[in-house]
Amino acid sequence: MLMLSAAMLLGFVMQGKADAPPRILSVVGEAQVATVPDMAVISLGVTHTDRTAGAAMDKVNADANALLEVLATLDVAPRDVQTDQLSVSPIWDNGNNGPRRITGFVARNAVSVRVRDLGRLSEIMDAALDAGSNDFNGLRFALQNPNPVEAEARAAAVKDAMSRAAGLAEAAGVTLGPIITLSEQGGFRQPQMMMAARSEDMAIATGEVGVSASVAITFDLIP
Repeated sequence: MLMLSAAMLLGFVMQGKADAPPRILSVVGEAQVATVPDMAVISLGVTHTDRTAGAAMDKVNADANALLEVLATLDVAPRDVQTDQLSVSPIWDNGNNGPRRITGFVARNAVSVRVRDLGRLSEIMDAALDAGSNDFNGLRFALQNPNPVEAEARAAAVKDAMSRAAGLAEAAGVTLGPIITLSEQGGFRQPQMMMAARSEDMAIATGEVGVSASVAITFDLIP
């Protein structure tokens, strides 16, 4: 009877150990690597209004074709020009003394242009405006090949996570064990305007592009 009770007690102790939650430490590491961009993306477009939808679109098409021809003469490759928007919509008159009525139409053609030679950015923008582009919807800088910088940021994020884990373990008086899980949380590129380069016709700040990375690591803790 005594031996049976001892065996049952040992079984309960072992079950308790089996049911104990694992001892783990989870951290998130982050890093950002700044580098000089080597490509710009400009958003250009043409907008016209007229009494009829067809007339408005005819004006847009004429200027859009002129814009595409100018870009071609400047050796902008067809793969670097993409239509973002092509639309025509009515212009409404919300008169107070009568029902709503259409007074005309507005047509738009917007394109994105990748400029791989930043030294020609001002020239291309000036030529596009001269060709009839009357919409300028923004400019952003990017990297033609972000992979090496992303790899650098990813490695730095892992080192940051390892350093955080070591600091937390030391503060808590525990010992880090092997890595249980390691996952990437995603990254993003954000422009950081840190230096200005004035072209002949317009001032353009190329700045730097910050490539960010984030990783999550879970460590086992050694008892």
